[in-house]
Amino acid sequence: MGRKLFTLTTIAMALTISCGRDGGFWSAEDGKFVRGGKTEYFIGANMWYAPLLASDTDVADPERLGEELDCLKSMGVNNLRVLAGADGDAGVKWKVEPAIQTAPGVYDENVFVGLDRFLAELGKRDMTAVIYLNNAWEWSGGFGQYLEWTGHGKAVSANDVTWEEYCEITSKFTTDERAKSMFMEHVKKVVSRINTVTGRPYSEDPAIFSWQICNEPRCFVRVDSVKAEFEKWLVQTAALIKSIDKNHMVSVGSEGLYGCEVDMDLFEKIHSCPDIDYLTMHIWPANWNWVRKDSLEADLPEAYAKTDKYIDMHIASAEKLRKPVVIEEFGYPRDGYKFDKSIPVVARDAYYTHIFSRLEDSAKSDGVLAGVNFWAWGGKARQSSESIWWHRGDDYCGDPAQEPQGLYSVYGSDTTSVAIIRSFNELLRKPNRND
Repeated sequence: MGRKLFTLTTIAMALTISCGRDGGFWSAEDGKFVRGGKTEYFIGANMWYAPLLASDTDVADPERLGEELDCLKSMGVNNLRVLAGADGDAGVKWKVEPAIQTAPGVYDENVFVGLDRFLAELGKRDMTAVIYLNNAWEWSGGFGQYLEWTGHGKAVSANDVTWEEYCEITSKFTTDERAKSMFMEHVKKVVSRINTVTGRPYSEDPAIFSWQICNEPRCFVRVDSVKAEFEKWLVQTAALIKSIDKNHMVSVGSEGLYGCEVDMDLFEKIHSCPDIDYLTMHIWPANWNWVRKDSLEADLPEAYAKTDKYIDMHIASAEKLRKPVVIEEFGYPRDGYKFDKSIPVVARDAYYTHIFSRLEDSAKSDGVLAGVNFWAWGGKARQSSESIWWHRGDDYCGDPAQEPQGLYSVYGSDTTSVAIIRSFNELLRKPNRND
């Protein structure tokens, strides 16, 4: 798509509305999310690419961004989980482009301004963002890129090496002080930024729901000394964010049990840190082989049972720590494990209904399960007729570059999924939801 820039009129409007309309900052209090003195439960979406649509680059599409946000708002979605920006060189297979950090401490302002404009657009709509600052996976650079920058060789993709090799290589981030220090400088750069559109420091922007340290951080090895370093890094990063920004919550971005090398004690220890405000979990029945890819509908009972068990163990930890917990990623493939957006989503709709029902039950009982973010919003994205893999010039959808495009994305044309999301958001916002 062609280069499209925001007009001065749009910027002036964003400045006026974003600065003049403050719903207040979100906080975590006694196992609940609170804003303006009111407890809130939410169904949100993952839309990692949203700031890129507002950038000053060839991938920009501000018109699409506005339409997507308006559509999501009409569905009751007011919480979006997004990537601050990718890291590293362009032209790398399996990685999204363009990057916000092109070399250590070197930033592309044309990309960075997209995050500014995105936050201004959220402010106009009284929507909020969870912004994650790093990634354990290769699709945005993340751990592998920092390791490449510190002399560990070219970053690898899990698509090109065995899982064991990927874990061994990527685990080095946890114990490499230079890589972690480099990332800490990135944290300072992003969290301390002043928005070029609104003139407001990020630390004072109510459009930010929380800062998130990393997308699915893992230490990747079951070694006690590495686990200890992993915990230390997350705790130190949380403290750094809080030292810069005392208004916003901080979260880890953990998958939960599976993100802590199947060590629930480690998960609880990390989240007991006072600078980490709430717990997270991710749930992927097909990716984790809980269901068979050729029997997605038939295996739904098994998916429900294992999902409930996973949710319940993390709720128990949240109750113990008196902090809210969010299922901030979950997905179920299109029927038949197909990618084309014309394929039905009967099994996915059933799975979404199950997850949303768990949140509705929690809201009725004032429980600690306080929010969910489905993976992911594809909206108006067009699918390439040439490849199931993403290439620069293709529309961004919910699926990142190293995964088949369309498998987990919720498109605007998925009318049944959209209706389910809207209906459950309406239930959550009913004044008598506890009746």
